[in-house]
Amino acid sequence: MTASTFLYGANVRANGIRQHYLRYGGERHAGRPAIVLIPGITSPAVTWGFVAERFGQQFDTYVLDVRGRGLSESGPHLDYGIDACADDVNAFVAALGLTDYVLVGHSMGARFAIRASVRGHAKGLRQLVLIDPPVSGPGRRPYPSGLPWYVDSIRQSLKGMDADAMRAFCPTWTEEQLRLRAEWLHTCYEPAIVRTYEGFHQDDIHADLPKLPVPALLIVAGRGGVIQPEDEEEIARLQPAIRIARVPNAGHMIPWDDLDGFFAAFGDSLGHPLA
Repeated sequence: MTASTFLYGANVRANGIRQHYLRYGGERHAGRPAIVLIPGITSPAVTWGFVAERFGQQFDTYVLDVRGRGLSESGPHLDYGIDACADDVNAFVAALGLTDYVLVGHSMGARFAIRASVRGHAKGLRQLVLIDPPVSGPGRRPYPSGLPWYVDSIRQSLKGMDADAMRAFCPTWTEEQLRLRAEWLHTCYEPAIVRTYEGFHQDDIHADLPKLPVPALLIVAGRGGVIQPEDEEEIARLQPAIRIARVPNAGHMIPWDDLDGFFAAFGDSLGHPLA
């Protein structure tokens, strides 16, 4: 059995808030870029631990609890808009002194990574990996999952729920995945989730794509319904240098459905094949 690459969880004050993160891999991977992983709308850092474990075999890996999720700062006093969250990412990187790193963002996290890269503070950023980001926005088709799916599950988790209750929301997940989500979903602050969801439809992330300052890899879920072939074509027009890889048999939560296919999609983009 492969030894765990998990090192520790910690907090850092950056962009004026307390940001919690989990670290995997560590210093033994000096000379390779660090991985900064930004999860999706209702995914605390711990739920991406199984992905970070594998990244940690080859890279110094950091998984963020985005504000309003997990163990990072939360509450009504915070701004949960895309710019504030993007600035969190850049401030986190600066606070940890990372000078050579890749931003890997899933869904919401991919949109935050895009915005972080173009706001002019991403010193040391080598590459973006954008995992099935929502392509909704002003005048565009809506994001395929409705807001009540998120809100209803969060409200139920606040009362206490087990894996069986969570299965109603995530019917294809394994027992282990369901238990972990049921344990941590209550840490997702509902107003933060609502603001992010609204941002999926109000923020024009496409306007950022021509401005990307570093190479980018787009990983598309073949069964996710989030990114359609016409979206891929538009993204390629806006950012001709982008590489696009598909994971045919995975839904939006790609690593949950096809972990090996997820890592294979990276190819040699990080300089060290992950498959």
